[in-house]
Amino acid sequence: MATETPPPAEPQAHLPSTEQFTEVQQSQEFGELRRSHRSFAFPLTIAFITWYLLYVLLSNYAGGFMGTRVAGNVNVALVLGLAQFLTTFLIAWWYARHAATRLDPKAEALKSRMEGGA
Repeated sequence: MATETPPPAEPQAHLPSTEQFTEVQQSQEFGELRRSHRSFAFPLTIAFITWYLLYVLLSNYAGGFMGTRVAGNVNVALVLGLAQFLTTFLIAWWYARHAATRLDPKAEALKSRMEGGA
């Protein structure tokens, strides 16, 4: 209805200054957060890209091997292709678990400190 008054505005959180952002970015705590993320994400990314490229190369250059029947009409190519999907979901689940247990608490502590003005 057009005659209703808007809800009262919520008080805005403390917005950190540029200097505070720079200070936090250079802090040891932020460095640990970044290291924790990179030490998980980079090796897994490299491993998955390697695994994917291996699948593509085998599909292109090892047709005999990829055509090997495993059971009935199911061949190695199908098994490895489905394994690509499985590893994608496993990596996403593993990262979400890693982020929830190791990254999010550290990030929340930094955020609270910055918004609290401490």
